Amino acid sequence: MNLSLILPIYNEEKNLQKGVLDKVLNFAKDNKQIKEVLVVNDGSADKSQTVIKNQYLGKYKKLKLLNKEHSGKAYTVIAGIKAAKGDYVLFSDIDLATPIEEINNLLNEVGKGAQIVIGSRSSRRAGAPLFRKIMALGMIFMRSYFIGLKNIQDTQCGFKLFQKKAAIKIIDNLRVFKQAKKIKGSSVSAGFDLEFLYVAQRLGYNISEVPVVWRHVETKNVNFVKDSLESLLDILKIKYYCLTNKYDF
Repeated sequence: MNLSLILPIYNEEKNLQKGVLDKVLNFAKDNKQIKEVLVVNDGSADKSQTVIKNQYLGKYKKLKLLNKEHSGKAYTVIAGIKAAKGDYVLFSDIDLATPIEEINNLLNEVGKGAQIVIGSRSSRRAGAPLFRKIMALGMIFMRSYFIGLKNIQDTQCGFKLFQKKAAIKIIDNLRVFKQAKKIKGSSVSAGFDLEFLYVAQRLGYNISEVPVVWRHVETKNVNFVKDSLESLLDILKIKYYCLTNKYDF
């Protein structure tokens, strides 16, 4: 097996200065299964790109940097999957709320035949502020009763592993997240995980959910009101495409 590790970033200069990328690259350096670490820069307006170029590129041979126009996290992950050279791809949030060492738990499931492996956090979300817990409960209700993802406990953990061939087929059959558009401000694109997993189920892929260590890390890229409304709109779009048979493939 060879694995591409994808790190989507948007204005992550402060996290980079804390050394989070060092942790990932030091872990990947001697791991023979990790083919590359692909940082996908979603048009950051801060010095994220400069920090990576000056401090990391050339120092770590597995590191690659992909710059793209700002269009939100969903399309950043999609761009990373398409550019990845590995047979399997794993994306992780750059804040490392789930420690990078948890990769090993997900890889164990691949050996059992899973094509999609998703990290699952404790339902208590230890350390998360109240508004994040409210968002999580709202997402559970909406995904369960609007689009039928009742058998997956945690669709939103930013730590997921895909067989690349399967991921590309899923992406090709997305409806809500089909075409990237230039945007302003941050977008966590929570609806992307829902549509991706819904389509994966429709296509009959084997999805495995694995408990992972998780700790809350504060981020400026999450806006309670904006992200909740964006997620609700995406869920309604998914439901509309379900009702109009756009997912019949």
